[in-house]
Amino acid sequence: MKYRKLGSTGMNVSVIGLGTWQFGGEWGKDFTQAEVDAMLDKAGELGINLIDTAECYGDHLSEKFIGGYLARRKREDWIVATKFGHHFQGHLQREQLWRAEDVLKQLDDSLRALQTEYIDLYQFHSGTDEQFDNDKLWSMLDRQKQAGKIRHLGVSISASVSGVHQTSAAADVQAEAIQVVYNRLDRQPEEEILPLCIEHKLGVLARVPLASGYLSGKYKPDAVFGQGDVRANHKEDVRQKQLRAVAEIAANEVPSGLDMAQWALAWCLQHPAVTSVIPGCKNVEQVISNASAADLDMVKDITQ
Repeated sequence: MKYRKLGSTGMNVSVIGLGTWQFGGEWGKDFTQAEVDAMLDKAGELGINLIDTAECYGDHLSEKFIGGYLARRKREDWIVATKFGHHFQGHLQREQLWRAEDVLKQLDDSLRALQTEYIDLYQFHSGTDEQFDNDKLWSMLDRQKQAGKIRHLGVSISASVSGVHQTSAAADVQAEAIQVVYNRLDRQPEEEILPLCIEHKLGVLARVPLASGYLSGKYKPDAVFGQGDVRANHKEDVRQKQLRAVAEIAANEVPSGLDMAQWALAWCLQHPAVTSVIPGCKNVEQVISNASAADLDMVKDITQ
């Protein structure tokens, strides 16, 4: 495993992290604690130390699985990132909660679910610029930092906003890391977001680095996803276009004999702004495959 500094936080995070939206039950599979334990044990064994979750991945369900694991392991071995702003109401249904008092309750609920006294990185989760520009919210979060409940703040940018304002203003609210959708099929952040992160010395967590699994190379343009899998809600013409693009990338860019998913993760990590990628996983084998991407020569050690 390789490690990089996450912006100005001082935290050394593994270049391969662990995304956990799937633990909330919206990716076509329901998990057991034993399955989650096995994946996290393997991740730790392979040097992964970053877990990214959110209170709305299920009703704190993903956090509860992680908390059930952490309660029986050494908490200090892990960097735990979670998020606030949305409360789970049902499959792909969320209630927007941005008032300071609502977020404080979310924070305390997350701490209980995670069975921890502190969160390493607490992230504003896919809100609008108007929701971001809330002095009362950030003042409250600063008080929670002083109280020791939060160690560092971050901003997870919504795919539906440009992200320029939130990235530019991150330092003003003491946020030290940006999470953004970035992968070989979605290079939009290269235009403004990633350069701004370098300019402001912000760490970058690249989410959806496998483009919802499309860059795994496992799916053909006519792939069908079952009910309960978030990908079943993707527009068919967009899905087919992306999968045709994946076929072209596999043929023209991925070296012969190299696993496409590992190549796709390493591709993200080549950008000098990117600290870590946070792919999801459904089993131990995928954890192993993801972690192996760090071994590729494409991935360099970078001190930010």
